Amino acid sequence: MSKKNPDIVKRNAAGVSDFAVKEVIIEDEAPQTEVFTENIDELEWGDLSEFGPVLPLGTDMLRNKPVYRVLKRFFDIVLSVFALVVLSPLLLLVALAIFIDDPHGSPIFIQEREGINRKKFRLFKFRSMVVNAEELLDKVKKNGATVKDRNDPTFKDKYDSRITRIGYIIRKTSIDELPQLINIILGDMSIVGPRPPLPNEVRKYNDFAMQRLLVKPGLTCIWQSTRNRDDISFPDWMKMDVKYIHECGFLLDCKLILKTFSIVLTANGN
Repeated sequence: MSKKNPDIVKRNAAGVSDFAVKEVIIEDEAPQTEVFTENIDELEWGDLSEFGPVLPLGTDMLRNKPVYRVLKRFFDIVLSVFALVVLSPLLLLVALAIFIDDPHGSPIFIQEREGINRKKFRLFKFRSMVVNAEELLDKVKKNGATVKDRNDPTFKDKYDSRITRIGYIIRKTSIDELPQLINIILGDMSIVGPRPPLPNEVRKYNDFAMQRLLVKPGLTCIWQSTRNRDDISFPDWMKMDVKYIHECGFLLDCKLILKTFSIVLTANGN
């Protein structure tokens, strides 16, 4: 028996929804034909001339900002240690809630990500999905019609069936990201910087998007501090990250941290 899913949402570079009405036949156990290919060059990137020439990996974006480099690392360590101490009761409660909700796996999820200059590291998160979430990813992609663009190398679906009950709460409030304070202390990440991508996402990047790996990844950046960020198209997200790597500084970092607090407290990020 088959069922029809008539609407696939595709967003343009301005983040405006274009409803390309497609009739997709989904057999119960048969693979679904992809509507869009995962080729980010087919997305609407617009005029990129304002960002200057594309910079290669290995470019030191903080070469002319030695004071900022030192201050950034100092505050990364101090603020992360302070946050871990102050938030330790909350972190323990969240870990316990995850275990009670789904006792089949660890409350902490560890995943390989790529950081500055494609350096791989192990990223820590609170587990917000079922234990075998990665095994189910292909099936969810095939049956999920709410992904914002099939050419987008990232997969974000707010109706993802793999998310647990506690997972919805900690994702909405970004609490699931708090274990990454450990990554910051270890030097893999910074408090402010582009979000660390998965290796399979990076393999689909074009040269422009690859520039976001010229600085350390972070907990938050321009995209994360924007309301309703999931409505932002992939090219616009990449532009925000490239804008940050060119303009990063102590005052901008402080501004983004404050904006992120506002987004998290009002749960208006996703």
